[in-house]
Amino acid sequence: MKRSFLLVYVLLVRALLDGALMAVEGSLRCEYTNSVSLLRPHSVSITEFGAVGDGVTLNTKAFQNAMFYLNSFSDKGGAKLFVPAGRWLTGSFDLISHLTLWLDKDSTILGSTNPGDWPVVDPLPSYGRGRELPGGRHRSLIYGQNLTDVVITGENGTIDGQGNVWWDWFRSGVLNYTRPHLVELMNSTGVIVSHLTLLNSPFWNIHPVYCSDVVVKDLTILSPLESPNTDGVAPDSSNDVCIEDCYIVTGDDLVSIKSGWDEYGISYARPSTRIKISRLTGQTTSSSGIAIGSEMSGGVSEVYVKDVHLYNSKTGIRIKTSPGRGGYVRMVYASNVKLDNVSIAIQFTGQYGEHPDGNYDPKAFPLIEKITFENVTGDSIGVAGLLQGIEGDEFRNICLVDVSLEMKNSSKPPWNCSYVRGYSQRVLPEIACDSLQETIFPDHASDCYGLMNVIQRSGTRSRRRSWLLSW
Repeated sequence: MKRSFLLVYVLLVRALLDGALMAVEGSLRCEYTNSVSLLRPHSVSITEFGAVGDGVTLNTKAFQNAMFYLNSFSDKGGAKLFVPAGRWLTGSFDLISHLTLWLDKDSTILGSTNPGDWPVVDPLPSYGRGRELPGGRHRSLIYGQNLTDVVITGENGTIDGQGNVWWDWFRSGVLNYTRPHLVELMNSTGVIVSHLTLLNSPFWNIHPVYCSDVVVKDLTILSPLESPNTDGVAPDSSNDVCIEDCYIVTGDDLVSIKSGWDEYGISYARPSTRIKISRLTGQTTSSSGIAIGSEMSGGVSEVYVKDVHLYNSKTGIRIKTSPGRGGYVRMVYASNVKLDNVSIAIQFTGQYGEHPDGNYDPKAFPLIEKITFENVTGDSIGVAGLLQGIEGDEFRNICLVDVSLEMKNSSKPPWNCSYVRGYSQRVLPEIACDSLQETIFPDHASDCYGLMNVIQRSGTRSRRRSWLLSW
């Protein structure tokens, strides 16, 4: 009788978890079609505007003129700008709405190594200053603002920021403004970046900020492991963002979800929400595979992570925040995460520091809650969990289920916890933290994000759970 009950119990728990995946994933819509660029009724080549693909001639004016010309087709179904085989040196240029920027398989857009070709623009209002230095920031190589229906794609063509000079300037402290990103779309909707290789960004690679309906798919993003702050994809105060089927190796976080910095992010109040990350593979020896924060003052919620493989890296998944940030991180669901030779599998950092100025409110505490990890496996792991909340601001409803990690050193404590509270079940090595030892099933599934959604949305599953508890 006990064995039969156990079998039924396990099957019902599995149904809850499978339903959690569908419930969370079903709230996000990732729409993408590879033929989207073929729908543009008008197409021109960058060579028609005098561009020369020799890697030496500066083609900024050609890109600018092409955009000016193609803008006349924005109300006629849009247009495609074709970049053929060659090495097309350029400074920063603006995109337009209803545009497909298409890179041939043997084409490379090269960022100029002259900082004068990257104009200085105002800081983001949710940051109050440049991320690295007070004042403005260099505009990204490929930039767009207040746009609709923008596609950057091709046949795995390349965008190379030639960031080496920027990294050297940063390390030597000679820059007057924050470094530029490789691609930044601001206040835009309906954005697709796909089927490209991105190399050597001066700063973050792809930065959608104040955007909605963004798809980042089938990208290879590469920067040297020692390159400073070359985050792969950084959705920032944006909603409905899908990041899928990417291979990323950089000198910082592979994916970093943000929403503004301290009092500026609190005031701007634009959250990042409904973010889906799936089928991501990569390496970072300095940072995390998936990071949330540390700039999260506008709030981050409804983050869905599935099928991530990280190898030879520092940290698997990390949430970073600090007193003064305010905001929140809540409703995060990560599943099917595989880690190989990773120093820290899961990390919460409640005292990250780094403030834009001295005007932040040290009593503006962040709210961190409803974070669920399911089916996380790892080999050659240094630390299973380094979970450090904030005194007087406990991180709560942290849930771990079906976590199995093989440790490098069995004599080293695998878990280190402070100011966090939640539940765990079927976790190896066992969690020694009292505040996380209470089991999830059968009494606390409703406290765990994802599992709670299933119970609320499915009357059948809810009745089954009630039957199980009364049995």
